[in-house]
Amino acid sequence: MSVLRDSLRDSLRDSLRAEWVKARTLAGTGWLLLAAVVLTVAVGAAVSAAVSCPAGNCAEDPAKISLTGIYLGQAVVAVLAVLMISSEYSSGMIRVTLAAMPRRTAVLAAKAVVVTGLALAGGTVAVLGSVLAGRSLLAGHGIDPAHGYPSLSMADGPVLRAAFGSVLYLALVALLSLGIACAVRDSAAAIGIVLGLLYLFPIMGALLGGSLGRHLQQIGPMTAGLAIQATAGLRGLPIGPWAGLGVLAAWAAAAVLAGALVLALRDA
Repeated sequence: MSVLRDSLRDSLRDSLRAEWVKARTLAGTGWLLLAAVVLTVAVGAAVSAAVSCPAGNCAEDPAKISLTGIYLGQAVVAVLAVLMISSEYSSGMIRVTLAAMPRRTAVLAAKAVVVTGLALAGGTVAVLGSVLAGRSLLAGHGIDPAHGYPSLSMADGPVLRAAFGSVLYLALVALLSLGIACAVRDSAAAIGIVLGLLYLFPIMGALLGGSLGRHLQQIGPMTAGLAIQATAGLRGLPIGPWAGLGVLAAWAAAAVLAGALVLALRDA
């Protein structure tokens, strides 16, 4: 039993080392990660600069405003995660990978660890930058404690939850994307499916309205997951912040499981 455990541990360690090297050398990894950070911060700053409520009687959520860039930054994170495995299928390198590392679950687990680490690192920088930009810009537009709004500070519990949850959100989007890419094995198809899952649910929810639209918001990976950003009007949300993030986690787990099954049962 201990021999098997040691073998699995060594296999996973070797897979992690190999996947980290591939991630570092994959064309575009650094640029995509940088693009995700810049886009997230830039969009959040632009929205923060555009919102104004000097009278202090607007139903605005400072934390959610500053983190608006996640809506677009997640698309770049999804592309990065998809390319982590689909690029190997398109080049045929996946055969070399699986020949060197026969334990396919270890290969996928290593890819999941690496892509999650990249998403967490980039997400942390993006979220911190967004909150700092929002704090500076919103204060100049009447959305600050002096006008009755909560302080946009990491020392504030709800703001910390929104920021920390947004980083986790990006990591879960990365896992969702990786799992789908592993299952479909095609970059364009995987990116299309991921973006469709993320952005179609809120569109359909808005079009349908009523109880059906609210239900779609509760089960949609983006609409449910981004409930974690809300720090005001929680009773009016279709789903609670942590419950919503749990819905996204379930989507990500299902995608990774599907990818693992396809990887195990189909030839490369």
